[in-house]
Amino acid sequence: MAAPSLASLGPNDGLLLVDKPSGPTSHDIVAQIRRHFRIPKVGHGGTLDPMATGLLVILLGKGTKISERVMGHDKTYEGTLRLGIETDSQDADGRVVAEKDASAIAAGQVVAQMKARLGDQMQMPPMVSAIKLNGVPLYKLARKGETVERTPKLIHVYRFELLEFAPPDVRFVVECTKGTYVRTLAHDIGQSLGVGAHLVQLRRTKIGRLDVANASTLDDLLARPSLGGKVIPLAAALPLLT
Repeated sequence: MAAPSLASLGPNDGLLLVDKPSGPTSHDIVAQIRRHFRIPKVGHGGTLDPMATGLLVILLGKGTKISERVMGHDKTYEGTLRLGIETDSQDADGRVVAEKDASAIAAGQVVAQMKARLGDQMQMPPMVSAIKLNGVPLYKLARKGETVERTPKLIHVYRFELLEFAPPDVRFVVECTKGTYVRTLAHDIGQSLGVGAHLVQLRRTKIGRLDVANASTLDDLLARPSLGGKVIPLAAALPLLT
């Protein structure tokens, strides 16, 4: 979709960078911003799972017209996976489905698995996801105990590095294309190592050139009477999204 004319923009037409807390959904954050500041059109530029924290780009007013441009950018995350425990959602919000002893796994084995996942690859989306089948999100089918055939998607991992090895926990940083499920990367590493794994923490730090270091916490924003000084006008945002 083409960007709106810059000549017709108001003070609340642009981007708002929020440091999302763990717990609420991305939609919850959008609803709170819309209600508190009484802005009719509010959206976001890429979902974060409820347990995830970090950079959530809120689109305000005519900024909603550039959602695809925001969502299309590469993402950077820092996270922690836990070896030895597999869940049905591939993260800590799910039900434990398998446990194995992971005490023999060494840091070098984990690093080798990370390196093996660099570059282009086909990734199978998890059942617990917002992808829709005949208009129904897969996570709703998963709640009913249903498993359906999914189509693998092409993703690209630019960087996947070990930050800390504190068994059974593995802290990492990953830079990847849009649509990448980091919890699936964690799950797949566990499968390849033969012990299972799931994601216990995830924080998005960057979307393209937008950085969580420049974001405001939700509590800080909701304590303000207006968004004055917090909105990135579209004229300033568009060069960051080229």
